[in-house]
Amino acid sequence: MDFRIDCDDCLSAMSRMDESSVDLILTDPPYRQKNLAWDRQWADTDEFIAWYGKLCQEWRRVLKPNGSLYCFMGGNMVARCEVEMGRWLNVLNRIAWVKQNGTRNKGGRWSRQNKDTLRAWFPQAEYILFAEHCGADSYAKGEAGYGAKCDELRGFVFEPLRLYLKGEWERAGLTPDDANTACQTASMAGGHFFTRSQWCLPTKPHYEALRQYAAEHGRRPVPPYDDYHDAPRYRFEAREAGVPEYLRADYEELRADYEELRADYEELRVDYEELRRPFFATPHRPYTDVWTTFPTVPSRPGKHPCEKPVSLLSHIIGTSSRPGALVLDCFCGSGATGEAALKLNRRFIGIEQDEGWAQRSRERLNVQGADLFALAAGG
Repeated sequence: MDFRIDCDDCLSAMSRMDESSVDLILTDPPYRQKNLAWDRQWADTDEFIAWYGKLCQEWRRVLKPNGSLYCFMGGNMVARCEVEMGRWLNVLNRIAWVKQNGTRNKGGRWSRQNKDTLRAWFPQAEYILFAEHCGADSYAKGEAGYGAKCDELRGFVFEPLRLYLKGEWERAGLTPDDANTACQTASMAGGHFFTRSQWCLPTKPHYEALRQYAAEHGRRPVPPYDDYHDAPRYRFEAREAGVPEYLRADYEELRADYEELRADYEELRVDYEELRRPFFATPHRPYTDVWTTFPTVPSRPGKHPCEKPVSLLSHIIGTSSRPGALVLDCFCGSGATGEAALKLNRRFIGIEQDEGWAQRSRERLNVQGADLFALAAGG
């Protein structure tokens, strides 16, 4: 499994990475919140937001069309950062991580806070902005286009059946409204028997109702079957005695063909699944946008001031990536994201500006700083 941790400025490092090379970005940038030099390197909030916008542009560039981005953010800056991120990416959620103390002390720093000194609500939650590419599920705007691909595929696979039904109905001089009348369906439900979008095979009672209605209300002369559509399996040379003038194929024949084509469709759809943005939510782990089950990392000598619990990071990686995916953390810190990626059989790129923390991350993961850009290009 390939792992890389490099000591570099995040914008400089990402600028040398290939476009569309990363499956999941999971990172925790400075919030301009702590009274530490690395968190107060901007003159004011506007300067910080301008820098954050540059981050968003690079994230958009290196993220695959079906990739996901998770960015931690403090409550004092999350609103402005969400607006800025929305200029470059499609923000799906603002997740609230409600912090629980990771020690036996059931309180936490909020329980020790002098309430008389508060001038605003105490921040017990930290936020995670969850985003994707703009138009990721649109075939016209995004390269992934899972939904559009499946619609296109469905229309292609079932086209012979649709052409047969549409051709017979038009040959009888009838309209989709007539189909609604024949089947006693509301709105345009009957029209789905003939249109490529949301096409469906009629049930046997509906097919018999269509056949009966066409026999009673067909209004046009019947041309030779070879002239009206391109579904050769349903052409007839001559009408046999007792066979309806329209919709002459037996329903059992149509149903058998449908089941065969559906098997083909499901096989092809699985191939298209890889184009879809991974999101594997289950009832057995948090699936709302409020997370309360992940305790903070207990204090200890040498703890990174912004270290996140591996359980939380593993939850994100497991939900929004597949095994073997490439995960990027461009503010690597203590290497917790890399540890979670390693446990879940993902590849990992870490970028950390501080040489001391970069070395600690390498020791934690037993990796070396190397050519991380070659790793991204090879993904």
